[in-house]
Amino acid sequence: MDKKSFIKYLKNLGIEVHTTTKARGHQGFFCNNRIDISKNTPEHRVIPTLLHEFAHYIHFQIEPDMPKTGGSLEILFKSDNPVICKELFKVTNFVDENSLCVRLTEHRQRVHEKILEYDKIIKKSYPNFLRSKRFKEFDKYIRKSDAKYLLKYDRVKVMGGFLGFTPKIYTINTIEQTFPDMPEAFVAYIRLRSSIRKQSRISARINRLNKYYKRPTELFARFIEGLYLDREWVEAIAPCACEKFYELLSIGYYGNLKDVVFIY
Repeated sequence: MDKKSFIKYLKNLGIEVHTTTKARGHQGFFCNNRIDISKNTPEHRVIPTLLHEFAHYIHFQIEPDMPKTGGSLEILFKSDNPVICKELFKVTNFVDENSLCVRLTEHRQRVHEKILEYDKIIKKSYPNFLRSKRFKEFDKYIRKSDAKYLLKYDRVKVMGGFLGFTPKIYTINTIEQTFPDMPEAFVAYIRLRSSIRKQSRISARINRLNKYYKRPTELFARFIEGLYLDREWVEAIAPCACEKFYELLSIGYYGNLKDVVFIY
């Protein structure tokens, strides 16, 4: 079945299919009996994306509240076997390398190394310094300095107190030039605080992505996508999930998905 035939098949089921939208910023999007495929989706990704969104449609038939809840693997596979979840995430990693969060993890590690570097610089002058405790010497020094604004922001504009006073712009990268008398340890502390904020933002993003990729409806959709991309490999890395899926597929549990999976 080629792209045109597949789209015709979906439309015959009563599904609206649009291929000239931006799909809300994604390659594909399913909502309210409608599938959008982004006009920017590469040709080789159109059918896998259609299958992914069709899997959401099938899931919606099984669990009508799926868009709000994210679905349930216990309902999708009629099993509470925790192995299925682990296998499906392996398939997700195969189908979408972004789910591995490799770049973000590497970035977080580089930031962590910077934190350790700044920590060493501070301890050269203040051996008892602990990141978890108040840095009293720094607090006393910074109280009357505009550098205090850099404790919360990497770049900040400080307005003057009088009309016509030119605002000052401070950045984390120019501390030495802007505050030439500031001790090295205190410069390092400001940058350490900045790196900790950055590390927290990266971790939060990784957590959001993991939460998204591990939603049952996304695991299921990428599982169906994976069967199209390389059925033998998916069967090898997800034997329990495949066995249960084929069992339910054969008795019509997944409705029209049976026609599509067997075709591909």
